Amino acid sequence: MKMEEGMQLINENGKFNVEGLKDFTTATGFAQCGLSYAIVAIIGPQSSGKSTLMNHVFSTNFKMLDAYKGRGQTTKGIWIAKCNDMKPFTIAMDFEGTDSNARGEDNTAFERQSALFALAIADIILINMWYKDIGLEHAASRPLLKTVFQVMKRLFKPRKRTLLFVIRDHSKTPFEYLETALKEDIDKIWDSVAEPETSRSVVLSDFFNVARLRQRFISPGGLTDQREAEPASGFFIRAEKIWKTIKDNKDLDLPALKVMVATVRCEEIAEEKLRQFTTDDDWLALKEDVQAGPVSGFGATLDSILETYLSQYDMEVIHFDQDVRNAKRRQMESQALEVVRNAYDTMLEHLHSNTLESFKTSLEQLLNGGEGFVVSARTCAQSCFLQFDKGCEDAFIRLSGWNVSGVREKLSRHMLSEMMAKYVKQFTDVLADEVQSLFEAGEADTWVSVRNLLASKTAVAESELSNAHVDFELPRSEIDTRLGYLKENARSVVERKARESAATRRVLMRMKDRFAKVFNHDGNSKSGAWTTEQNIEEIERNALSASLKILEIMAAIRLNQTTDQIEHVLFASLMDGNGAVPASGAPPDLLTSNAWEEVSPNATLLTPVECKSLWMQFKADIKYIMNQATSAQQTLRQAKRAITIVVGVVVVVGAAVVATVGTPTAMGIAARPEVAAVLKAVGPGLAAVMKDIGPEVLATLKDIGPEVAGAVRSLGPQIVTAVIAMMTNGFARPHQQ
Repeated sequence: MKMEEGMQLINENGKFNVEGLKDFTTATGFAQCGLSYAIVAIIGPQSSGKSTLMNHVFSTNFKMLDAYKGRGQTTKGIWIAKCNDMKPFTIAMDFEGTDSNARGEDNTAFERQSALFALAIADIILINMWYKDIGLEHAASRPLLKTVFQVMKRLFKPRKRTLLFVIRDHSKTPFEYLETALKEDIDKIWDSVAEPETSRSVVLSDFFNVARLRQRFISPGGLTDQREAEPASGFFIRAEKIWKTIKDNKDLDLPALKVMVATVRCEEIAEEKLRQFTTDDDWLALKEDVQAGPVSGFGATLDSILETYLSQYDMEVIHFDQDVRNAKRRQMESQALEVVRNAYDTMLEHLHSNTLESFKTSLEQLLNGGEGFVVSARTCAQSCFLQFDKGCEDAFIRLSGWNVSGVREKLSRHMLSEMMAKYVKQFTDVLADEVQSLFEAGEADTWVSVRNLLASKTAVAESELSNAHVDFELPRSEIDTRLGYLKENARSVVERKARESAATRRVLMRMKDRFAKVFNHDGNSKSGAWTTEQNIEEIERNALSASLKILEIMAAIRLNQTTDQIEHVLFASLMDGNGAVPASGAPPDLLTSNAWEEVSPNATLLTPVECKSLWMQFKADIKYIMNQATSAQQTLRQAKRAITIVVGVVVVVGAAVVATVGTPTAMGIAARPEVAAVLKAVGPGLAAVMKDIGPEVLATLKDIGPEVAGAVRSLGPQIVTAVIAMMTNGFARPHQQ
């Protein structure tokens, strides 16, 4: 299609050619003209030469009347064409002629609609009229002018249009006369048009610039007012909406249509720029890179890409309504930021995770190097927050104004959690070991010591953590919550160690160890040795009491300093008032229940029934120890009696020999054969006695040593030697036989 030949914009049935107009604006380059364009429309009676005039003046090629075929309707509807060699870019609009009998009764309606459309869309309206109609009351052009003025007054604050009157076939009448007469006719017609409220007290010059044909159409400054022009890119939307409004017989609010057109076009341009941005190679590469890790210069790179398309938008919408284009720019910015938000959030996630990992590593290194916990935590927090802030500054998107305080607060909490986890582990490990030691020691004041240990450790931890949290920039309430967790955790550690220590096997082992320690290491004896004078029953009672104390300690958790009757019940049930095991006729058994009075189930470690069962097993296990001790003491007493007899015999025999023959003679006698015979007779009896005594004799000799030594000293060294010789010979012979 040749653009100078034009295209039918609106057909004779009033249908608007939307697609055709889009193709026209694209093919002619009209859409890129901005405000530098003009639209010229011509209206007038049918067959008055309108198309011919447009073709001659604007180098268009509208279809013209064939004079040889007679007068008739040539142009149907409304046509547009590009004017050749015209600056600025100019579009000509050829309107169907008025007062045509082709339309019949519908002529007036279409006349008014097309006139209103011309006034609403065109900058310059050529009114083609016969010179003979000037000054005539019933001239053919008067209804047309009246229609033009009526519809113009209906417009809401229209911008001024230029009315260019083309007077056809004028005679020798002076032009000045025709001009004066025409102006008078125009004023009369204007005054005769009924005025709506919004148009009262306005004059013709408020709406029109009236120009003469002799005036140059394109003069310096032109006949159009570009200050009130609307961007060419919105022409097809504006034209369609204006015609639809006219056809629907609605009031034509041009300012509102101007805003509407600006809204549609700015939206279209913004959507196009946004689409171009989302497919931009640099953006796609940046988006892919940030998935793998933090990207240096992320914010600056993204700002540059966004600015490219926002600047293009600004250039293309510069001529549209300022409020509309600014609003749509903000909308475009918002949509663009939605596109990049995931990438930005991913960038912050990388910064968060890297900073957190750096905090964990550096804290571990400082602690391993022997640095104090508080100093280490504060040093690491300061350096890591500085690292994170620099990363956020580098990632910041200037257009967004996004605040990273939420992510920073999240990082702060995670860093604090890491610090707390490390501190709590150290704290609980030490606490658990020390509590375990107290339970294993099993002292009478075990729970007092445990409570004191827990309180002191917790106080130190609270002080250290309060100092360490300063650089984490979190509210005190959150720190208090963490400290509360620490206290609960510390208490849980104590309770856990108590339950572990209260396991039946472990309690039984400690009770037996305590019994063995007290029983075998009594204050009046040394380990592993018993004397004939020791009171084994008393030692047993002491050992049993010490063992039962361990059972009482491990029966319940006592962190709240509450009192209970566990010790009383255990001793009353398992030992009499003197510490002995109750006889069969003891008071009713108090250990048949599964709960202790005044002790909650959560604080119970061993129930009364479990304590009784454990005690019975304990008693069975230590029975062997008691039997061994009793047997050993009885053996020692027998040995002592036997040795005393032997020594007595030796002393008596020795004394008798000495008394009878004297010392020298006694020495000689000891060497005689007949003495050897006596010793031979006595030897088997002494050997039998020694055999019964067993290996405990040496230990017994240590105990009775002072008595034997006194008797031996009374005999003198020679006699003792002789006696020992005789005894040695005597004892040796039976073993040799």
